[in-house]
Amino acid sequence: MYGKVGVIVSKTKKSSTSKYAEDWLPIKSISNGMITLDNDEKVTGVKIVPRNIFILSIEQQDNVMISLKNFYNTIDYEFWIICADRPVDISIYLSQLQLLYNNTQSQMTRKLVLEDINKANMFMNNNVVDTEYYLLFKEKNMETIQNRLRLLINNLGICGLNAMQTSNDDLRIIIENFLNGGMNTEFGVVMPQ
Repeated sequence: MYGKVGVIVSKTKKSSTSKYAEDWLPIKSISNGMITLDNDEKVTGVKIVPRNIFILSIEQQDNVMISLKNFYNTIDYEFWIICADRPVDISIYLSQLQLLYNNTQSQMTRKLVLEDINKANMFMNNNVVDTEYYLLFKEKNMETIQNRLRLLINNLGICGLNAMQTSNDDLRIIIENFLNGGMNTEFGVVMPQ
């Protein structure tokens, strides 16, 4: 985790000679949408739903930007804004397209569905990702955490952005992106011969 002075390294019972990067992190657990650190501080925050403000009028864009500036100026504690890439799984959508293709008799419709299938396959083959945005903070007091989460969600709503508390899965994706430089890692099973 990054702090005011850099990376926080745990000096507790975890081995400093471990070959796994995860063992160097001061993470005790991830639960209830929070990372609990070895010192019992909790890292949590909100996931912000992306919104393309550039399709709005210039006046609406300006209003969103002014609202965001005012929002950021109200935050009086240390926070991090994080962008994380999450792999997109469209296999269910692809299966539904294949079923539609198989059940359609019209050649025109089959051609359109086949074009969608080919486009979906292109996305699957090129490791397409969704970019997700998070605003995280660190705090020990649960009441303070709940108040901050409510304020963040409400104030982002005023700015025209939807937000919700981070989930355990969101936090794992953020950590995986941090540890792997944003690269997706999938390891197969090694089978003895």
